Amino acid sequence: MTINKRLCTTLISLSLSTLALAAPYQEVAVSEGGKVTGKVTFSGTDTPPQPYSITKDNSACGTGVREIDFIKVKEGGLSDVVVFLEKVGKGKPFPPQPVVVDQEECYFLPYLSVMHNGDTLTSVNKDSVLHNIHTYEQIQAGKKLAKKTVFNLSQPEPGTLTKTIQLKRGNAMKLECDAHDFMHAFVFVAKNPYYALVNEDGTFTIADIPPGKYKLKSWHGTLGEQSAAVEVTANATTTQGFNYK
Repeated sequence: MTINKRLCTTLISLSLSTLALAAPYQEVAVSEGGKVTGKVTFSGTDTPPQPYSITKDNSACGTGVREIDFIKVKEGGLSDVVVFLEKVGKGKPFPPQPVVVDQEECYFLPYLSVMHNGDTLTSVNKDSVLHNIHTYEQIQAGKKLAKKTVFNLSQPEPGTLTKTIQLKRGNAMKLECDAHDFMHAFVFVAKNPYYALVNEDGTFTIADIPPGKYKLKSWHGTLGEQSAAVEVTANATTTQGFNYK
């Protein structure tokens, strides 16, 4: 094979690979779908809430110390976790799901929300002070979560801003306020409809899954991601859990 032919073959292969990766999710009828159920647990040392001193903008933010519990555990179950199937190309409906995050009394509300990739995040400043919303894409790097800025904008009062979110590598974002270090929140960005925000006790169910083999993952904004291989069979329930330490 000549160099030119080899080059053309390589370029065609790369183009096809890129198209495959960029292929949008396809909604199809799911018959005889299966379920995945389980529980996310925590067996490590339950750390106390992290304290932050409120040293500015007291009229809006309050005074004293604010404690944020980044790892919430109840009877061994870990909350604030999203469990999801990775790289599902087609299946049940995946309607738009934009998200609204309020900034009120110097809190991001809600603390954890879920939106769909390609939809909008609207940030509403309800306080009488300037906030600076800084969003980071969380990217799993080994056992740690790396972060990359998505957008970083000042938001004076009254103020509303809306941004379209399109994550390529990560599955979630961390929200911080550069003006107030005690403001924290997370947004999980779903790339297909096969996800579940766990219950307070860590339990979850994902339903209407086309039969097949998948990678099931769990995400926690502080503790990172875990994964497990699962096989879903028609009209049956597969059980798979995760444990963080």
